Amino acid sequence: MFQGILIAGFGGQGVLSTGQLLAYAGMLEGKYVAWIPSYGPEMRGGTANCGVTISDRPISSPVVSEPTTLIVMNRPSLEKFEPAVVPGGLILVNSSLIDLKVQRRDVQVYYIPANDLAEELGNGKVANNIILGALLALTDVVSLEAVVESLRKVLPPRRHNLLPVNCQALETGARLVRGVEAARAV
Repeated sequence: MFQGILIAGFGGQGVLSTGQLLAYAGMLEGKYVAWIPSYGPEMRGGTANCGVTISDRPISSPVVSEPTTLIVMNRPSLEKFEPAVVPGGLILVNSSLIDLKVQRRDVQVYYIPANDLAEELGNGKVANNIILGALLALTDVVSLEAVVESLRKVLPPRRHNLLPVNCQALETGARLVRGVEAARAV
């Protein structure tokens, strides 16, 4: 198993914390993990992305230049990183903020209205975990249980009151794509 995941969006959308959650969860499961953040000097509102590599074998390079999975939270990220995804890869698109469709036909694509669903849960800041929940339901990269345990490490103790809504967000994303998968099977 090898997953090279690129997560990209604006600063403040939880791009880096999503990567941290995946990295911690991978470590909890005894996998080899690399996490590399990249962000502009302005942080919130500027561009941000991170590469996460999770593997059952040692990782030769932590750089994710050809992602097997791309999570995009904004339109500029989709435009920039869509071409880099390997053929047969997976692209998860935050369709609440991205009005553009993926042009490639050699990848699997899911459009997830993450911001809209997060607002329905009462906290717009959990959109990243809605998309993460979808990723967990579609792949075996790490388990939901490991991500939930990792939330306690990534969220500072003063934010542990947000654990329930973050868990709801993960389940919402997973439920959404399970419904799509069930519809495709019919």
